[in-house]
Amino acid sequence: MKLNSEEIEILKIIEENHKISTATIASMVMSSEEKVRETIKKLEEQKVIMSYPTLINWSKVEGQEHTIAMIDVKVTPKRGVGFDEVAQRIARFPEVSSLYLMSGAYDLSITVEGRTMHEVASFVSAKLSPIESVVSTTTHFMLKKYKHDGVRFDSGDEKDRRMVVTP
Repeated sequence: MKLNSEEIEILKIIEENHKISTATIASMVMSSEEKVRETIKKLEEQKVIMSYPTLINWSKVEGQEHTIAMIDVKVTPKRGVGFDEVAQRIARFPEVSSLYLMSGAYDLSITVEGRTMHEVASFVSAKLSPIESVVSTTTHFMLKKYKHDGVRFDSGDEKDRRMVVTP
């Protein structure tokens, strides 16, 4: 889909902050608020704008800790459908939060979330590995999140937030 420069600028603005008002966006792109609203609605209907995610630092919420793992998966593609059939099957699992076709040593990169490492390991052994096209998996458990979708996760220490400039 070909977009004009104003539509692209609107996308960049709401990608950075989806809670920004249409009035503010209109002033930033020098357009009317009504036109901005119509543009956003059109882009939502055409699935250019897929969702408006909220990023939560769950490590700061007591009792809500969970485990995230990145899993590299090597698969045997099927004739006529390639990787799509197995990828669509894997994507249906509720534990899978993201799934990508990759170049390199592994074919698919999957992000899986669970309450514990054991829960994620059980997913890999009981649901993912038995899939006929899956040849091998390598699981990497996320130990600490420093940055996600361009947002830094600071430790909360005031000294960590200060930038030290040396001559």
